[in-house]
Amino acid sequence: MKTLVLGSTSPFRRNILEKLNLPFQCAKPNIDETPLANETPQALVERLAIEKAQAVASDFSNALIIGSDQVAVCEGEILGKPHTFENGIAQLTKFSNKSVVFYTGLCVFDSKANTSKSLVVPFTVHFNELCQQDIVSYLKAEQPYNCAGSFKSEGLGICLFKKLEGDDPNTLIGLPLIKLVSLLKYHGLNVLAEQ
Repeated sequence: MKTLVLGSTSPFRRNILEKLNLPFQCAKPNIDETPLANETPQALVERLAIEKAQAVASDFSNALIIGSDQVAVCEGEILGKPHTFENGIAQLTKFSNKSVVFYTGLCVFDSKANTSKSLVVPFTVHFNELCQQDIVSYLKAEQPYNCAGSFKSEGLGICLFKKLEGDDPNTLIGLPLIKLVSLLKYHGLNVLAEQ
């Protein structure tokens, strides 16, 4: 079996990948994540997922390398990780009573064959009307500053939502597992057969 590699140091993506019950390694991709001029959110996350997978390929000569990237889009604006309390307040205030689409780019790169397959998975979050007190309370409790959109849907962030719309709840956390299983199968790795 080829080595399975997660081209990410995200603890969230690592936890999701562990659900597949396969051995894997993590590697940190060092890439420039700056959007290109006039790049759509979908094109951005797919390009970055591919670049992340390829960035660590030199360390693994016979591996299936997983790359993933995610952005939130609200009213046409691309929003990434807030990094600070103040930015978290701004993001969640903007999201109040609105729908936000999260686009997750996913790539599986075969380092030996030098081939890859990639796709983009959307997931829509419909937010409640959020008052400032709730936003502040939430941010102080969960401190989701390294999460696109300033929340953790697998935690207290669920209190912020009216409804979630998508094929796979793992997508919102950063790794579309249903699609990943099919990409791995495309590259010859049948997850259930490896159990």
